[in-house]
Amino acid sequence: MTDFAFRTAIPVWGEGLSGEMNVLLAFTAAVPEGGAHLRLCAWSAWQLFVNGEFFLSGPARAGQGFFRAEEADIPAGEVRILVAAYNVPSYYLLDDPPFFCAELYAPDGMLIAASGDGEKPFGCARVFSRVQKTQRFTGARTFAEAYRLPAPETPIPAVPVGTRRFIARDVPVPEYERTALASLVVRGAFTVSDSEDDPGAEQGDLPGFDAQEQEVRISLEAERLRCVPGRGSLRADRIELAGGEYAVGDLGRELTGYISFEIETEGCRLIVTFDERLTDGDVFFRRCGNSCCAVVWDLGPGTWRLTAFEPNCMRYLKFAVTGRSVIRGAGIIRYEFPSAPILPPPALPDAQLARIYDAAVATFRQNTVDIYMDCPSRERAGWLCDSFFTARTEYALTGESRVERAFLENFLMPASFPLLPEGMLPKAYPAIDRHGTFIPNWAMWYVLELEEYRFARGGDPALVEAARKRMYGLLGYFRRFENEDGLLQRLESWIFLEWSHANQLTQDINYPTNMLYVRFKRALAALYGDGALREEADRLAEVIRARSFTGEWFCDNAVLRDGKAVLSGECTEVCQYYAFFTGVADPVRYPALWETLVRDFGPKRAETGAYPEIWPANPFIGYYLRLELLFRAGAYDEVLENIRGYFSAMAETTGTLWEGTDDRSSCNHGFASHAAVWLRAIAEANEKKRGEKA
Repeated sequence: MTDFAFRTAIPVWGEGLSGEMNVLLAFTAAVPEGGAHLRLCAWSAWQLFVNGEFFLSGPARAGQGFFRAEEADIPAGEVRILVAAYNVPSYYLLDDPPFFCAELYAPDGMLIAASGDGEKPFGCARVFSRVQKTQRFTGARTFAEAYRLPAPETPIPAVPVGTRRFIARDVPVPEYERTALASLVVRGAFTVSDSEDDPGAEQGDLPGFDAQEQEVRISLEAERLRCVPGRGSLRADRIELAGGEYAVGDLGRELTGYISFEIETEGCRLIVTFDERLTDGDVFFRRCGNSCCAVVWDLGPGTWRLTAFEPNCMRYLKFAVTGRSVIRGAGIIRYEFPSAPILPPPALPDAQLARIYDAAVATFRQNTVDIYMDCPSRERAGWLCDSFFTARTEYALTGESRVERAFLENFLMPASFPLLPEGMLPKAYPAIDRHGTFIPNWAMWYVLELEEYRFARGGDPALVEAARKRMYGLLGYFRRFENEDGLLQRLESWIFLEWSHANQLTQDINYPTNMLYVRFKRALAALYGDGALREEADRLAEVIRARSFTGEWFCDNAVLRDGKAVLSGECTEVCQYYAFFTGVADPVRYPALWETLVRDFGPKRAETGAYPEIWPANPFIGYYLRLELLFRAGAYDEVLENIRGYFSAMAETTGTLWEGTDDRSSCNHGFASHAAVWLRAIAEANEKKRGEKA
């Protein structure tokens, strides 16, 4: 990481508001002709506008106690920086106290404005248009958005709030391309139920706005907003709606960014809901369970230019109004990894594979901005294991590991993780799990990724050395659970293998976890030249082969009965993949099992029903382990066939790759972008062969 120092500015915040949840402040300054250079860091989240036009947003996240600062050249005009203080724990943003620290300098070096400066401060006002009391977007994120316009902005003193440790951004600046709706797919009328029998009535009926309490309860259950499709203009650039009408627009593919549009209205409540796909031809904003995919604006008469404050992912947007309105320029300001560093697509055999590759790149860009995320929707969290796969994608697409370096170093920044046992790493970071839940398996994946970062991607040896103490601390944690054979036994917290029946077979001795422990020890030994640890890993692999293999399959777990470990007899598909992926098994030692996995498993198994006694794998992570094993074996035709079977429907439906086998959950998951790694590598290998023959 690179230290960053402000010349003049100091961190400030609105007087008396440091502990308030869901507060929005505006910091303003005027930039004269010739423009200015901005240096900025703020928390929790922020947006920068110049002359009313969206310009930048943040933050770029870091580990506890560190904050990544931005620099940008700003044109002449009015600068307005909106900063939200959330003050809640989440998987999305750390629960750090809010602050604003910024300075503007003219090209000749003269100070224009600086936070905390006695003579040239930024203006500071509390923005009351944002409704403070709303529900959470999800438990993993912060608050749902609701607004009331017009509303006052009250100037308040900005007071110093202590020092912060600033570091440079060190990751690419996102791309903010504006993308308009491609088309409207349906429009019609809606009615709102106020029945006490309504299943959502306890949350408050629409319009659900209490002017005195300044509170919005966003209650848009499918039963509550009863929509009847109707006829009318399907122009997407100009959406004319009477009170009680709605329209559903299509971006053409799933994208991530800030909802943005202009509305001319006689006065209305505007409800914008969004989702990755349609449900029964409509947008159901709670398709993913507890996600509140909705933004509400209560608008007085006039013309309003509106931009949502938080980025979200969607393909479809639904606009519903209670008063006559015209919506223009509806779409999003995309918030994605920049396109410039990404290499041109490879030459692929057909359009189907090209479409999957494009979907993988789109998935990567939307899940890789400041860190690697699981999804740009319900969590926006930086999970380990997911990152192992996304890190490969970054390197394959750009030839660099800039985001990976920042992601890895975030885990090294805090002195400790207070809610976790000594030595353990968080399952996702920067994030807070209020219950102290962790995934011991996921901590091992950090070491596997660190090894590939160093040796496969030419990563910074200084970062690896800086991680040494924490990595051996993690090993020390696991040693407390080693039995007399060196096997991990009765691990605590959430033992996670993948989203399949394998997760029900984690005690007392879980063999996929121990297989990963072998790989963990080998990676740690390679990173730090630890020959003794390498020998330990080899002995453990022999124990697993002797105890877990039944003669046909690797069994998932053993249970303790009268002090003896007895195999459960249950075997899963993913357990076999763990065995080969970690090097516990290989095609030479287990040729029959390998042949069975290659020939009879994969996408076609759902149709053939082969080996019903073996529990099937899930995309995360079983399918990816399978594809990796086939790729390592040089079975390129099988890899391409499997990729078609797994991903074609995803690419065609949303233009992104999904978390599961169906679209009931996230349809845009960062790890899934790894499909591009195999496609690119196979295309390059085939091109090399053609060149050699020529």
